[in-house]
Amino acid sequence: MTICYTIKHTIGGHGYEICKHSGLARKSAEVWKKLPGEGEMIITSNGRPIAILAAVNESNLEASLSAFRQARAVEAVASLQRQSVEQGNDNVSMDEIEAEIKAVRRKRAE
Repeated sequence: MTICYTIKHTIGGHGYEICKHSGLARKSAEVWKKLPGEGEMIITSNGRPIAILAAVNESNLEASLSAFRQARAVEAVASLQRQSVEQGNDNVSMDEIEAEIKAVRRKRAE
C-alpha cells in the first residue's frame, strides 16, 4: 500500500508529495525517512489537505517557524481584504473609520 505519492502537477512550479494521514499513523518511520529529501509533505484526510510537514533541523528551526508564521499572517490579511471587498467595506473613508473608532471608544467608556 502506497502511503505517500508525488503529484505531477505543481504548486508554484514545484511538484509535491502527498501523504494520507492514515498512512502517516501506520508507517510514520517511512515518512520520517522520506521527509528530509522531500523538504515538505502535504498530509490529507479524505483526499483533502489538512497539514504540511516540513523538514527542519536545529539550525533552521527558528527561521522556518518565522517564515511559516509570516506566511500565515499574510494569508490572514489577504483573507480579511477579500472579506472586506465581498461585504462592500473596501471603500470606507478615513472619516467613517475615525467615526467608528470614536463610537467604540465612547461605548467602552460608559
